[in-house]
Amino acid sequence: MSKPRSVKSKASVSRQKRRILWELRQRRGEKGSGPLRKQVLPNRKSPLQTVEEEQAERQRAVEEQLKVLRPLLPRLLRQFAKIPDPRNPQTTKHKLTTLLLYGLLWFVFRMSSRREANRQMSQPEFQKNLRDAFPELETVPHQDTVNRLLSRIPVDQIGLALVELTRRLIRSKKLRRYLAGQHYAIAIDGTQKWMSNRGWAPECLQRHREKEQTQYYVYVLEADLIFPNGLTLPLMSEFLKRSDGDVAKAKQDCELKAFRRLAQRLKACFPHLPVIVVLDGLYPNAPVIQLCRKYHWQFMIVLRDGCLPSAWEEFHALQRLLPEQVLDQPWANRQQHFTWVNGIEHDDWVQRRGHRVTVHIVVCEEYWKEQDARTGQTVQKTARHAWVSSEPLRKSNVHLRCNLIARHRWGIENHILVEKHHGYQYEHCFSLDWNAMQGFHHLMRLAHALNSLVQWSAALAGIVTALGARGFIQFMRTTFPALGWT
Repeated sequence: MSKPRSVKSKASVSRQKRRILWELRQRRGEKGSGPLRKQVLPNRKSPLQTVEEEQAERQRAVEEQLKVLRPLLPRLLRQFAKIPDPRNPQTTKHKLTTLLLYGLLWFVFRMSSRREANRQMSQPEFQKNLRDAFPELETVPHQDTVNRLLSRIPVDQIGLALVELTRRLIRSKKLRRYLAGQHYAIAIDGTQKWMSNRGWAPECLQRHREKEQTQYYVYVLEADLIFPNGLTLPLMSEFLKRSDGDVAKAKQDCELKAFRRLAQRLKACFPHLPVIVVLDGLYPNAPVIQLCRKYHWQFMIVLRDGCLPSAWEEFHALQRLLPEQVLDQPWANRQQHFTWVNGIEHDDWVQRRGHRVTVHIVVCEEYWKEQDARTGQTVQKTARHAWVSSEPLRKSNVHLRCNLIARHRWGIENHILVEKHHGYQYEHCFSLDWNAMQGFHHLMRLAHALNSLVQWSAALAGIVTALGARGFIQFMRTTFPALGWT
């Protein structure tokens, strides 16, 4: 008799949760703050009823994918053709552009390794579909051939192909509709790519673990374009190398040094682009701020508790004297309270380096109600965020700079997680040659940019919404190899 009572109690708790959630949505709708976002995909069967409907849907999905990719390929291939070919022309079987395009499509279809790419993409039907969709693939090479080529060419030129693709999108004004304000937001973040207990390349960084064990790892600083609607596009990568550190003092390369190199490359590629850089809590320091101002970049940098203590002390002292610099507003499902102080000069920077650095600090405190997963009761949650801003804060721009720009730094973090766990194999080096490893990385980032444009196309929005990002990846991966063209 205990089991029926247990089932009944669970059912009643489930009904209570749904009722509380419905009441929360109703109250938020009345306040104009919008309904709760659905966090999971709908638990339902496939709407496709027959085999013919599924085949037609898969055919349409691939055709729409090619409508996005085909206009972009000619310019990419021209960019690849500028790369000098070190091979002997009398003994080469595959064109350089064919090898690089084949390596690019390997990541477009999210092959997990060179061995899997050889096994899957060499199947006769897959090869036929590849040639039908991409006539530029005159031959189908072995992946080891691609690896040998990447080990000998200047792979930075592949990264420039991604920059050229982004520059073309900006010049054609296709991204202007997604801007928050008048500036392009570029988020920069670093992450580990690969780790090994064997020193396979002298460029690898080193760290010591327990029992005096040395680990050799690859660390990359990434730059992505981020937009308020959630669209994120890879832009540029900077590898940290042991040789770029201070060898005389036995100091390795670090993320801040890599930031200076990456910023210099970004400025050279986009000299006149209005940019606002979005950075995490590692970067609120005088050299970074002065570099941004030298390049005429705006910035929003996360300010952690305990970081810049004298700036925090001045902020709390002036905050009580400026009661008008406050904004309360509902946003999404949250109630926000902004306070800011403009024109703060950090004394430590003046004493140590003799430079006067003036910044503006804004703090956002917010609260919202949420349903407890265990009890089904409504509980109140709170959060606190702080940023260093390059521009003075006002009531007219604090929402734009904080909510629509600074908070979307999660876009690059989410993009890196997608590259690590959704088929791009970010943490796999694909080659134990340093130059080839970088080449595969640039091809992967370029393929991710192409796939992002495909997923955000209007024609495929319904499929992506219904299946989710991971489901869409699986859908396209299983469609192309066995597609019968009509």
